[in-house]
Amino acid sequence: MPPIPVIAGPTAVGKSGTALELGRLLGRAEIVSCDSRQIYRGMDIGTAKSSATTREALRHHFINELDVGQPFSAGEFQSQAEPRIADILGRGHAPIIVGGSTLYLRALVQGMGLTPGVPPRIRQRLNERLRIDGAAALFEELAVVDPAYAATLDQTKSQRVVRGLEVYEATGRTLSSFQQDHRPPRFTYRVFVLSRRRCDLYTDINLRVDSMVEKGLLQEVQRFHDAGFSEHDAAFRTIGYQEIFPVLRGEYSLQRGIELVKRNSRRYAKRQLTWYRRMEHATWLDVDDMSPVETAALIYSQGS
Repeated sequence: MPPIPVIAGPTAVGKSGTALELGRLLGRAEIVSCDSRQIYRGMDIGTAKSSATTREALRHHFINELDVGQPFSAGEFQSQAEPRIADILGRGHAPIIVGGSTLYLRALVQGMGLTPGVPPRIRQRLNERLRIDGAAALFEELAVVDPAYAATLDQTKSQRVVRGLEVYEATGRTLSSFQQDHRPPRFTYRVFVLSRRRCDLYTDINLRVDSMVEKGLLQEVQRFHDAGFSEHDAAFRTIGYQEIFPVLRGEYSLQRGIELVKRNSRRYAKRQLTWYRRMEHATWLDVDDMSPVETAALIYSQGS
């Protein structure tokens, strides 16, 4: 069996469009979304989720499967994605992995250690401490109980800090010790990283954010705000949402919120590219002067 194609790259580079065209070339293809937020129902505009029409044309997995209050992790993604990929292959269809969530991608492509489930009450208590005490305080605690794991993070990675503390509290074992029990991936993959000129990518990111606002990003966040959620809840600690909740509370203007979404999206794209450069054996595709159709044809020609 040839390696399963993975379409990766920074935000707004054109992954979804390329995947759709590749699916048409392959025939009987299905998309496995490797995105940590598109799995949540209602988070549509801020995550640039594919349209319902697109999802009807090509079956998508890990889209709209959870409510925003339900936790989900890279380990859970790996453990659920592999059986689905096996099922897709068993039905004679072609899986295409698509997404830019680097931790999820690493878990699937490189494998990871098995980590235990944690009682919701522990996570809820830690998230409340995060809201009251702040990320720096929890990070200092993590550095004491699991210095090896803490050394891989900075305190801004609050969700991962909480994950390290909750595993230790629930099991008495550090998360780093679980990660050492590495489980290799079940399948082989070929990762295609789409890239383009930085200035053009940043322009497209800015345009995408403007489009999100026009489509109703503010109203989308308002619905979650009215339901009692905030940027401190795990699902909303992500770009496009964490900047807009303060707008709704009157802490700064909508224009300032939009500027922050654009700035943070550009910074995120830069971090994504840095991470992809550390991936061994990834195939980089410069898509500056290529359409999604042409990019998909190139991937297809390389044995997908």
